[in-house]
Amino acid sequence: MKLFVPDDIEQYAHDHTTERPPLFDELRERTYADVPSPHMQVGRIEGTLLQLLCTLLGAKRVLEIGTFTGYSALCMAEALPDDGELITCDHDAEVAPIAQSFFDRSPHGSRIILRLGDALETVRSLDEQLFDLAFVDADKARYPDYYRAILPRLRTGGLLVFDNVLWSGEVLAPASDDARGIARLNDLVQSDRNVDNVMLTIRDGVLIARKR
Repeated sequence: MKLFVPDDIEQYAHDHTTERPPLFDELRERTYADVPSPHMQVGRIEGTLLQLLCTLLGAKRVLEIGTFTGYSALCMAEALPDDGELITCDHDAEVAPIAQSFFDRSPHGSRIILRLGDALETVRSLDEQLFDLAFVDADKARYPDYYRAILPRLRTGGLLVFDNVLWSGEVLAPASDDARGIARLNDLVQSDRNVDNVMLTIRDGVLIARKR
């Protein structure tokens, strides 16, 4: 994954972002020690951004596509009220238990529901209650499909957040299925008059769309 600012500036931004509780440091260490492709885990900067977005929205119901080891879910769950709910979807039955073990140890973990299986099928099976925020960080080739499936399930004024939307710069000349999927998503959002959107060069690119 290519970062779009120099390493020393990235570190400076990290050091000037609110620290996560010690459980997050332990989760990061466990991920980098035991899980393939640990760089897929969001870090302090993006995790705190997600938490702040949930806080500013007054979010009560959140959807996540791509649990991995649970860092982002835990960040967002911190911002939810006691009766809030975060549904996080993943297909990796080997990594999911790590996430669940950290959810179980967090004071906010009871708000998180982990659903294993095909995420699109999970989304389509959900009840009609709308979400305040959705965060998507999985299966880049299907990013446009996730967008189309989730947007109708998002409340007016809600946020849809996609990670890795620059794909190390490959979106400029997409040659892989992942890069093509991301590029299609970026163009789809840009042309959709139902949302207002901004693309940020945080880590590997973050796209935020607000439903009108």
